[in-house]
Amino acid sequence: MTTLIVVKTVEELKSAPEEFREAVSKLVISHAVNELYGAQVFDEPAIAFAPTPYAKWLTCRVAMEEYGHHVRFKQLGVQMGIPEERMVPGTGKRPLSIFEFPLKTWEEFVAIKLLADLAEILQVEDLLHCAFHPLRNLARATMPEERFHAQFGEDFSAELVKTEDGKARLQAAVDAYWPYLPSFFGGSKSRNNEIFRKWNIKQRTNDEMRVDYIKRATEVATKYGLTLPALQQAA
Repeated sequence: MTTLIVVKTVEELKSAPEEFREAVSKLVISHAVNELYGAQVFDEPAIAFAPTPYAKWLTCRVAMEEYGHHVRFKQLGVQMGIPEERMVPGTGKRPLSIFEFPLKTWEEFVAIKLLADLAEILQVEDLLHCAFHPLRNLARATMPEERFHAQFGEDFSAELVKTEDGKARLQAAVDAYWPYLPSFFGGSKSRNNEIFRKWNIKQRTNDEMRVDYIKRATEVATKYGLTLPALQQAA
């Protein structure tokens, strides 16, 4: 059940219900931690794997924007009164399991941009009408960059699949990374998700988002002649 409330400013957040304040804080912390950790373990290291100066240039841009997302979410968190140490990996929230994948090749990074950044787009989409307007506005500001990151994955996938060897290496990367992705959307019976939807902070259940994501990911993989391995259903 959705509770109709609109919080237009950080100042107004101070008088919002405690459950609402805690919910938006959890989301801001999660985004701040994961944007930073993803940039550290995937985007910045991938610059060394990029095969051409052009690819390195675009990968640098991706890394810069991911670090920028962390900075923006952390700035919002500080304005909300969240301690800075809670918004960095190691001392704050544990990063998502999708970042546990040991990146070793360019093809793996392309697969990550193709698939994981599509998942991130769905998460950001769910915040575009968030009842906490500072978070809504931040989602709207970062969405064009998230779309660029996913398009990056598509564009370099298109280059790789031009050769049989490149396609085989990309398919192997997809096979290796795809199993990490279902848990990105959380459990089927998530109490956090119930609270997010109750307060109109998020719009959809985790399962609804997961089903939508698998459909979109299958479509984009098929577009480049790739297949997604079978997945175990998320708990």
